[in-house]
Order: sequence, then C-alpha cells, then structure tokens
Amino acid sequence: MKEKLNRWLPWVFVVLFAVSRIPNLLPSNFSMAYAFAFCAGVYFPRKNSWWLPLAVLVATDISLNVYYASHGIEVWDSANLANLAFNYAAYAVLILIGRRFKPQSSFASLLGGGIFGAILFYLITNTASWFFNPFQNPEYTKTLSGWLLALTKGVGGYPSTWEFFRNTLLSGGIFTALFVAAAKLTAPAESPADKKAGERDEEAETEEKPGETSA
Repeated sequence: MKEKLNRWLPWVFVVLFAVSRIPNLLPSNFSMAYAFAFCAGVYFPRKNSWWLPLAVLVATDISLNVYYASHGIEVWDSANLANLAFNYAAYAVLILIGRRFKPQSSFASLLGGGIFGAILFYLITNTASWFFNPFQNPEYTKTLSGWLLALTKGVGGYPSTWEFFRNTLLSGGIFTALFVAAAKLTAPAESPADKKAGERDEEAETEEKPGETSA
C-alpha cells in the first residue's frame, strides 16, 4: 500500500501545486512553488524531475497571465517576460539543489535544503525585478542603493520586500516540510537485505582511499 502511495506522490504534488496557484487562494507572496521545485528534484523520477515541474509552472503561469490580462494588468510586455524568465532560472536552481539530495536524506537536511532554495529564489527574482523593472518604478535606479532597495524596502505604496522575504521563507519551509513528511510517511520500509547492502557499500568506500586501487 505504501509503495503505491509513494509512486503516486509526485502526481499528488503536481495537482496540489496547480490548485495552489488559483488567484487569491493563498496570501500574497505565500507560494508552494519553491517547495514544489525543490521537492521535484528530490522525489520525482530522473526522467520527470526537470520537464514535469517546469511544464506545470509554465502552464500555470500562462493561465495566470491570461487572468491578469483580462483584469487590465499588462503582463505580456518584454520587460515582464524577461523578468519571468529569471523566475524559471531560479526554479531550475531549486530543482538542481533538490537533485543533490536523496529521498532517504534526513528530514532536517531536506527542510534546510528547501529553505536555502527559497532564499536563493528570493535573491534571484528580486534582483531580476530590479534589473528589468517591468513596472518602471523610479526607485529602482541601476545603482547599488537601488538594488539594495529592491531587496529590502521595495517601492512605495506596496508591502515591503522584507514581507515578501518573510512569506517566501515561511511558505518554502512549511510546504517543504509537508511534502517531505508525506514522502517519508508513504515510503516503503527498507528491507534488512537493502540495509546490509548499504552498509557493505559504505565499508567498501572507506576501505579504498582516493588514489588507491584494489589488487
């Protein structure tokens, strides 16, 4: 039973993420995207770990852009699309970080990886917003102070960028924890033979030092 649940878990992640992107369903800047991209790298089969999460992100972003355009918001201009492209670069980084972990990694290390990925996403995407400035904010001057302003305060009349950072950390941590907990609870138990095989592999690695060859 657990094996079947674990096999279907990536698709459950996909559905939950797609639903989470319905406008106004979650608080502002409180997103499942960071945890979704990171956990896709950890748990999705190798052949699906890249194209599937990125395809879902593209499909949902297009749907969101159509929705916002229908409400009079300009989202198809070149600056905004260039800014969006950096979002995908950040998602790719999160998937790559996830690929560095194993599903058997500890809960704490996976949670730390998800939070670290969320911090990188914040830095990359806010730097892109400052550089491309799709909404032509006069505060975002192409200077060091303008970049620091984009990472900290943001522009007047909107919540500060620090609030975005707070929500990024919270949502990245909470949803990563939920995904990891679901994966570990549905993971099939490791057989004694598998455990012994792993122990033998570790012993072999420690016996052979770098640069030495066995006779």
